Amino acid sequence: MKAIKETHFEFPKQTNFYKGKVRDVYTINNTLLAMVVSDRISAFDVVLPEAIPFKGQVLNQIAAKFLNATSDIVPNWVLSVPDEMVTIGRICDPFKVEMVVRGYLAGHAWREYASGKREVCGVSLPEGLKENDKLPQPIITPTTKAAFGHDEDISKADIISKGIVSQEDYEKLENYTFSLYQRGTDMASKCGLILVDTKYEFGKVGDQIYLIDEIHTPDSSRYFYQDGFHERQLKGEPQKQLSKEFVRKWLIENNFQGKDGQVIPEMTPDIISSISNRYIELYEKITGEKFLKNETTDIENRIFSNTKNAIETLLSQ
Repeated sequence: MKAIKETHFEFPKQTNFYKGKVRDVYTINNTLLAMVVSDRISAFDVVLPEAIPFKGQVLNQIAAKFLNATSDIVPNWVLSVPDEMVTIGRICDPFKVEMVVRGYLAGHAWREYASGKREVCGVSLPEGLKENDKLPQPIITPTTKAAFGHDEDISKADIISKGIVSQEDYEKLENYTFSLYQRGTDMASKCGLILVDTKYEFGKVGDQIYLIDEIHTPDSSRYFYQDGFHERQLKGEPQKQLSKEFVRKWLIENNFQGKDGQVIPEMTPDIISSISNRYIELYEKITGEKFLKNETTDIENRIFSNTKNAIETLLSQ
């Protein structure tokens, strides 16, 4: 199975190139972004040495499905999905906050709560909650978008008082976030899943706000299985998750957590194949659709040709 670890394309009117952890982002004519979702995989802020076949296709197609399914709530950046691994969209001026929304007390919010805090990002939490309990209502725990280093928690009041986002715009982002989370929750429920928490990013072109980046993918969201959720909570057992947590677990079992001096374990063909199969399983569970593997005999030429044709069409409009 062929995987795309990185790309080095030259598209018509290309003006910039940026290589992220998993995405290769091409700026076109300073007005469009062509985003190639590679098969690279990262964990513990480290890009692992081997690419995972079909991972890029899985993430790009999940994001495309959910962006399309929420475009009636808020317009999004997407103009074309010309290839299973590519999305092309308008360049937006991004807001420097990530809107993290939580319906359950899990992950970072639980760690803060377990340490004794009863307020996260300016949002008060009631006493007596256990890990993974459903919250009385969904909450937004925004983070700053750091140019370097890690994102940091911030409250709505601080975002507005520091002028990071105007009050008028922030309240729009807040309303969009709750509506998007409700739509994502409803869609997950139909597939037997619980959308525990997720994040949204927004940008602006003129006065228009757009939803940008990916949404509701296993890399940006946490899902639990509905079946058995309440029983596991009553017994104090861990919840069954649908995310890339299995990759982190494999790394931890092999003494790697991204710390200095630690060595990434060997990614054998069996390990690579098993991770690929799990991502396909994630796709089918989250979307409720059968995954159709893309053509892998000449991926680079297919991606380049499809993307180039779409760029030329968009530039001519």
